[in-house]
Amino acid sequence: MRQYSSLPGSPQRRPRWLPTLAAVIGVLLTASAGTWQLGRAHEKERLQQAYDRSTSEPPVALGATRANAADLRFRKVEVQGRFIEQGLVLLDNKIRNGEPGYEAIMPLKISGSSMHVLIDRGWIGTGPDRSRLPVIRTPEVPVKVVGMATVPGRFLELSKNASSGLVWQNLTIERYVASSGLEVQPIVVQQQNDLDDGLSRSWERPDFGIATHYGYAGQWFLFCGLIIFFYVYSYVTSFRSKKNQKDAPSAGRD
Repeated sequence: MRQYSSLPGSPQRRPRWLPTLAAVIGVLLTASAGTWQLGRAHEKERLQQAYDRSTSEPPVALGATRANAADLRFRKVEVQGRFIEQGLVLLDNKIRNGEPGYEAIMPLKISGSSMHVLIDRGWIGTGPDRSRLPVIRTPEVPVKVVGMATVPGRFLELSKNASSGLVWQNLTIERYVASSGLEVQPIVVQQQNDLDDGLSRSWERPDFGIATHYGYAGQWFLFCGLIIFFYVYSYVTSFRSKKNQKDAPSAGRD
């Protein structure tokens, strides 16, 4: 019996199941990615709806008990206490109408407790000389603050000195606690009521990125459809080619 051995470098036939396996994996991955993006879009839509509802609902009283950040996010809250001026942080690179400025973050010691909550008191311009920090007028008596509860998000930092001194580039609750040693609620309240301090509080409606997630979902589903189309197209083309080869000898007979 004659035996054949495959020589090094000789072409080998690709397994028939390999393209099908690759197509199935591609379809599963792209469909899963598209579905995940849709889920994120729906989640952001619920957040947007909660934010819109909160603007017309009465505020929730914030007390000394540690709150759940997820429950209060984009809820209108009210809290009473006294501002701790020594805890001021100025968030840098906040642009309003093309003018650079800061957002003034200050802890409010909640009345009758040792708990604090960070208040975003508003915006103030840097002025012509950035070496001179603006003076933030602060009430010396207990006040009531009404505003929207927010949770600081993720960010990309280009410098390690992002929280040195009075001016910070970004803010997280954990970073503030580590720097100040204060006990604070896990939210930041964007103050809405006026306390005659000269700060601007024209807060913009947050961009929840819903359209972006729908766009990514559409791209993934498009890739999924293209994989299916090219797989079916190659299968049909291969089938017709084999059929033509099979029919060719019989068509040539006399």
